[in-house]
Parts: sequence; structure tokens; C-alpha cells
Amino acid sequence: MKHKAVAAAILLLAPLTACGGSAEAGDGSTVTVTVGYQSKTINTVTAGTLLRSLGSFEKQLNSLHDGITYKVDWQDYATGAPITAQMTAGKIDIGSMGDFPLLINAARGKQLGKPTHLVSVTGYNLRGGLNTVVTSPDSELASLADLRGKKVSTSIGSAADGTLVRALQRAGIDPDDDIEKLNQQPAVGASALSSGSADALSQFVAWPGLLAYQGKAKALYDGAQLNLPTFHGVTAREDFAQQRPAVLEAFLKAQAEATDYLDDHPVAAAEKVAEATGLPAEVVYLYNGAHGIATFDPAIKPQLISALKDDVSVLKSAKLTGDVDVDSFVDDQYVKKALGADYAKRLAATPAPAAGEVWPKGAEQTRSFKSTAELLSYVAQHQDGIRAAYVPDATTGTLWFADKAVWVADGDQLLPFVAPATAQAYVAGHGGARVITYADALERAS
Repeated sequence: MKHKAVAAAILLLAPLTACGGSAEAGDGSTVTVTVGYQSKTINTVTAGTLLRSLGSFEKQLNSLHDGITYKVDWQDYATGAPITAQMTAGKIDIGSMGDFPLLINAARGKQLGKPTHLVSVTGYNLRGGLNTVVTSPDSELASLADLRGKKVSTSIGSAADGTLVRALQRAGIDPDDDIEKLNQQPAVGASALSSGSADALSQFVAWPGLLAYQGKAKALYDGAQLNLPTFHGVTAREDFAQQRPAVLEAFLKAQAEATDYLDDHPVAAAEKVAEATGLPAEVVYLYNGAHGIATFDPAIKPQLISALKDDVSVLKSAKLTGDVDVDSFVDDQYVKKALGADYAKRLAATPAPAAGEVWPKGAEQTRSFKSTAELLSYVAQHQDGIRAAYVPDATTGTLWFADKAVWVADGDQLLPFVAPATAQAYVAGHGGARVITYADALERAS
């Protein structure tokens, strides 16, 4: 990616070349833009996997007509940490990652004199439902209280680790002294859970849903119980943004196009992401579907920034960062310019209401249902023709696979829950309510 600039371009491009960035002039007419993304962290797909699949960024760059030929170097990583390392080394221009890694990105950039900025948002959940704690399918653990003295795998410094720390603290468990925390990459943690060397796993998308779908895990704690926003976003190097604002704006326009595509064609988008990542499309849709756990919007919403500020204390207590000036890290000027008048509308937009969906086999669209009873009745009548069925948790609204949910019968009501503890909490507060099997729920609805 290092190139020599021709004499005619030296004066114009000298500041760019001096910064050591990856978007440098080649023969005076070629610039390479390096994008770091996480293909399997599927709540960043509008800035990564789906965006790449659609070719939207390349099309936007070609439309600049500034006499430069642009090339995009897509670099795929498992987590945000290596993206941050490459950004602070001047080797990645634009990256996407979760909220806790974003804060580390901000801290490292400032510390090393290579500042970065949050320039847009990808997927978010206002209650925190993007992170889940799971256990093995045959585990007898029923609540967070049962984790005391147990081995819990997570990726320290990730949003999933933040969820684990906060959830344990609320349950009166010291996340440092009362559990044995295993700092592992998601895939390693999944293997540890399967082998029995970890009792539980706290991870971000798409790992909890994937393991549940594969029958390799069951939910223990729904991150939405925290009722604290969690999100993923796009970060850019400050020097790159200042020197190539049109390129960054082209990226953000392309991200908006990918977002619109996902919203307008959720099943097709899930299939594209599945094809690119090897993840089951049913799992992708759980998070990114029409009523999925994540909502996608590039606008930088105030409630997400407030949540980011609250996250700083968690990272500080873990000695992963010092103070982080979130206000100076956030820079919405580029996304505002890229989206123009549409930005205000996106900023005011709210997530779709919770709803159950069924994905029939061979269908290019899912079917939404106004009530869980209607959904169960449909599934009961078409069991051989169902690709996937999704239901929202009765208290948090987090979408989950219907056949993996914990079901409660309360009179004529059939209520799904992601985790056993929330189901038991409902039962404890409603006389006559009781936990039933999924098969029983289908039979009652048929």
C-alpha cells in the first residue's frame, strides 16, 4: 500500500504521505482505502460484510469523479482490538466495532498521538440485547447467582464483557473475585463451553444465537435485562478524515445505502451475509431481521452517546483505559454532510416494535404475527414447512428462536422468555403461571 507520488502531486499529497496513512497516492491517480471490519460481528454489516457484498462503497468512490482511481482493501478481523492496533499504526483508515472497543480505540488513539473519531453507528439495541450469557444445553445453572465460583469465558474489553460485569454486579457477585474469568476469543470460548472447560460464555453477536441455534448452548442471561443501550459504530482516523473527507463521506453514503437495503430486503440481506460469513441465515436474521435484536441506523443518537459515557467507568475499573473524552471522540460532521436533510429523520427514527416472525421454507419473505398465540398456531399447522420461528421475550422484547425460548403458560396466555431466570421471575409474580415445554405451547395453541 505504500506508493511514490509523482512530482505534480507531491505538494498536494505531502501531508497525507507524511501521516503514514494507508490512503496514499500511487502513481498520482490511485488511492487505496483500507477498511477494517468484523465479518461475523453481524451488527456491523452495514459498514462491513453487507456493504462489501453490495459494492456500494466502490460505487460511491467511482462517482467522485476527482481524477483519482480508488481501491478498497477490506481487512476482516474477529474482534475490534486488532483493528484499533492497525488504525493507530496508520494502516487502517476506517473501522467498525462495538461500543467498549470503540472506547479503547479512542483511548489508544489519543495515547499514541493518532486520534480517531466515532463517525457513525451501525447496529444498536436500546436495552442491551445484543449481548447474552449462555451455558451448555445440559447445564443445571439457572441464574447468574449460580455462576459464583464458576469459570466464565468472555473477551475482556468487549461489550459482552461489559454486560457480564454489570450483570454480575447487579446480582451481588464480584466479577473479579467471585468467578474465574477466562479471557478468550469468541470461537475459543465456544469450544471451551462445549468441552466443559468453561461453565458459561458471555459474548456478543452472533455467537450466543449461533450456539443456541446449533443446540450447543442455551441462554442464561438476556443482556436486555440491564436496560442499557449497546451498539456498534464506525471509527475513522482523524488525519484520514481531514485529508480525505470526500472519501469518508462516500463511505457513510454507502453505509446508508446498505442500511436501506437491509431494511427493505431483510431476508435477502440475511442471505447475503450468510453466504459471505458461513453463518446460518436463520441466525443472521435473528439479529438483523425486520424485528431483529438489532436496529440499524448511521445516525449518532444522544442516548447511545450517553451510554458510551457510562461505559467508561467499566473499562477504567478493569484498568483497560483511563478517562475517555467521549464528546471529543464523537464527530458527526461527516455523516451529517453525507446524509444531508435525511440525517434529522434518521436521528429521530425509533426501533420497530417487537413482533414474532416465521420464516417459511423456500420463502423470500417472513410472516409477522400480531400475537404469540397466532404465531404458535401457524407453526403448529405448518411444522414441516418452517425454516425458523422467532418470538420476542415477554418482558425485554429480545427476539429469540421460538424452539429455544423458555415458555410460560398463564391462563390462556403463552409467553416466551429468553432466559430461565426471567421466566421464573414472571411465574413468581403471577399466581397460576407455570413453565411449560415448547411442544406443550404448540399443542395449546393448535
